[in-house]
Parts: sequence; structure tokens; C-alpha cells
Amino acid sequence: MSSPEIFRQDFDILNSGDYIYFDNAATSQRPRQVLEAVEHFYKTANANPLRGLYDWSVAATDAYEDARKLVADFIGAARSEEIIFTRNTTESLNLVAYSYGMDNVSEGDEIVVSVMEHHSNLLPWQMVARRNGAKLVFLEPDGEGTILPEEYKSKITNKTKIVAIGHVSNVMGVTNPVKEIAEYAHSKGAIVVVDGAQSTPHMKVDVKELGADFFAFSGHKMLAPMGIGALYGRKELLENMQPFLTGGEMIEYVTRTDATYAELPHKFEAGTVNAGDAVGLAAAIKYIQNVGFDFIQEQEHKLTALLMDGLSKMPYIKIYGSKNPKKHCGIVTFTMDGVHPHDMASVLNDDHVCVRAGHHCAQPLMQFIGAGSTARASVYFYNTEAEVKDFIEKLSKVREVMGYGA
Repeated sequence: MSSPEIFRQDFDILNSGDYIYFDNAATSQRPRQVLEAVEHFYKTANANPLRGLYDWSVAATDAYEDARKLVADFIGAARSEEIIFTRNTTESLNLVAYSYGMDNVSEGDEIVVSVMEHHSNLLPWQMVARRNGAKLVFLEPDGEGTILPEEYKSKITNKTKIVAIGHVSNVMGVTNPVKEIAEYAHSKGAIVVVDGAQSTPHMKVDVKELGADFFAFSGHKMLAPMGIGALYGRKELLENMQPFLTGGEMIEYVTRTDATYAELPHKFEAGTVNAGDAVGLAAAIKYIQNVGFDFIQEQEHKLTALLMDGLSKMPYIKIYGSKNPKKHCGIVTFTMDGVHPHDMASVLNDDHVCVRAGHHCAQPLMQFIGAGSTARASVYFYNTEAEVKDFIEKLSKVREVMGYGA
């Protein structure tokens, strides 16, 4: 029978002291199996992939391409060449903005984004709109963070060329109706770019079922090393796009004045690739598949409900987003009357509690909800009920530490 206590045995950092780690929406911890996979790669196949004909290079190439195939299967891509390895979600989204957006958005066109977007899925589109004379149009959620049909149907029009939407908000925790938005966007001739950074670690993703034309995610939020991410793009779109970076390995033939680019996916992977961390990402995917999304979601829902129940008993706490714990994807964002979130996080740190405080790289959303900054507690499957109860107890003492007496 699965339990967080069993899985925690694989995470040395979670057993190295009395810390409560509730910043999983920023980055997850890594199990021993992932660290060992990366170490094994460098001990046994440390050579430049794709370039050498000797055994180590062939082994490195095989490991790298096997990781690509596993990623494709994990998110439901039709073929492995639709997977481009990048450093993270941010790089993936910038790749789409520069290589697709700059060539397919013209003056007078519109790019639709939600006001809930992480800056990584906003700033690239601001750049495209500014340079090409296009207009940004914002989808706004209701009080619980839901983007309603009447909202996206009124904002996505025949002028819309791109819809950029986060699958799950990193602040509200809400899962956006990406499938429905994509269907409507496609009926208007637009393509859909999905930021999957907060969804991929927590739920089964099928890019074809979602209707995503592009889908980006990061390894470090789902047990993998930092510095490895992936971009899915429909083959017919990727084939017609210019490369984001140029240089070694992404070419077929070069003369003094011209170059022919390599086939997919290598056209978008210039330079020496991050094969070791791609192997780590593959190991992380296998670990998540062993844990199972059913258990992950069950545990997150249980802990979120416990968190929200404890917070709701403090009259000076305001929780943002839905009142339904199942609609938070393990993310609970809140403020405390009279205490700045940075002070709250600092006091909690003195008690060995790790939470995030600030604008969470989502300042337009902060402005929309009327909060300069917030605190965010985010859980994952290896967190426990005991940790939540301990967190609530320590949080209840923050105002006293700050001089409020209660």
C-alpha cells in the first residue's frame, strides 16, 4: 500500500532534519533514484551525444533519445521528434515566441493570454506584440479563479492568432479549461500554447486530447534535475519554424554563406545537449509513474483540505481561489492581516518551515486580486498530514511573534 512515509525514504533531504518543505510549486525535491541515474550516466557514458562513433558516445546518444521517447509517451505526443529538450518552461515558451510568434503575428493581430499567467508565459508575448504591432487581450477569471466560457468566447476572435494559457495557475491552483479553450481557439484559426509547468507533475497530461499546439514543462518541478525541460510542438508547425538558437549540431550542411538545418528535433537543440539531466528527467518520469497520479492527487487533495481547514479557523487569514480543496492542485495562497508575506515566511523559516512569499512571478494577477504579494504553501505526494498540522500550529504563532499578541 502506498503512503507518503514510504516514498519519503527515497528523499535524503526530507530526512536530513526537521524541515517542512511546502514550496513544491517552485521546485520539487529529487529522489535517490533520479540522482543515481544522473550519476550513472556520467560514470558510464560521459561523452558528447550525437557526435561520436565510439561506444561511449553511442551510449550517451541512446540514453538521450530514449529519454525523449519516454517524454513523448508521458505526455501523449504522437512522435518523439515532436519533443524538444530545453532548459525549462521559460526557454520553451521563448522558443515558441521567437520561432513561431515573430513570423506568424502581424500588425493588427491579437494574442490572447490570461491575467493569471506566470511571467514566463506573458513577457514573451508582450515582446511579440510590441515588435510586430499586435495587441494583447487578457482573459479574466471569476472570484474563484475560473475562466468562464462567456469570457474566452468574447475575447478569442477572428483577429486572434495565438492563445497562451497556463494549464494550472501557480497562484490560484485552478486548472484552466484548456481543452474547451483550445477547441474554440482552433475554430477561430488560432494556435494554442500551453504552460504545463504546474500541471505535468500532478496529473496525467495528453497533449492531443488537450488540443495543445505547443506544450511546455520543466523537469525540476517533477522530481528531475534543474536545467532540463521540454517543449512539445505539433510536427507540421515545428517543421515550418526557424530555429531559436544556431550553432553546432543543429545543422545538416554549412557553407561560408549558407546552412541547411538538421531534421526535427535536432534543429532546435543547438550545441552540446544536457544528456545527463535528460536521463534524470526520464528517471523522474518513471518514479512518478510508479507512484501513480491517482495516489498523487489523492494525497494532495487530502493535504490541501487539511491546510484550508486549518487556515480558515484563523480569522486574520484570507485564502485566494476556490473554496473547494480539489480545485487547488496542492497550492494554497493566502495573506495574514497586518503581516507582510515576507515577514511571515521569515518567521516560519526560523521554525524550519519553507513557504514561498512574494508575487510568484505573476504580478498582473496580484494586481487583479488586489494583493501586492501573498504567501503560498504548496504540497506534493511526499508531504504528510503531520507536517500540515505542525505547519498550522507554527503559522498560528506568527502574529504573536510580530507583536500582535495573538
